[in-house]
Amino acid sequence: MTTYTDLPAVPLPPGHFVSDAPDLVDVERVHHWLSTDAYWALGRSLEKQRAAVAASLNFGVYEEVPDADGTLRREQRAYARVVTDRATFAWLCDVYVPHEARGRGLAKALLAAVRARMEEHGVRRVLLVTSSAQELYRSVGYAEVEPGKWMILPLE
Repeated sequence: MTTYTDLPAVPLPPGHFVSDAPDLVDVERVHHWLSTDAYWALGRSLEKQRAAVAASLNFGVYEEVPDADGTLRREQRAYARVVTDRATFAWLCDVYVPHEARGRGLAKALLAAVRARMEEHGVRRVLLVTSSAQELYRSVGYAEVEPGKWMILPLE
């Protein structure tokens, strides 16, 4: 588990941090975000989301928020999931920042943490599929895949 509080060139708002600690993931919140607002996961069941989280490397942006008594609690503000063998290949998916948290650099912080973690493992490729956020991914180093080289086996 790694906590990222000071990613190079990716400042987070005060009180926020990125972590891949599995016990921090708010699975119910992530499920709600994805199953109700993410075009690729609309209607996904909580059971399927739990299975996906359990079999993946999960990243979250969290904010430490004070309760009425001053006690700090962590609230998840964004999410990304990586399916990987942690050696040669990774697939980035389920990247989600809720509407009210967008424009604050949370997605870029998540992507920087994913990159750092995959580089630690020596992973050579991180793939993703998006139909709406190409500019975001290009801004952090992703490039479109060469046509005619990659193929897919659709099972749905």
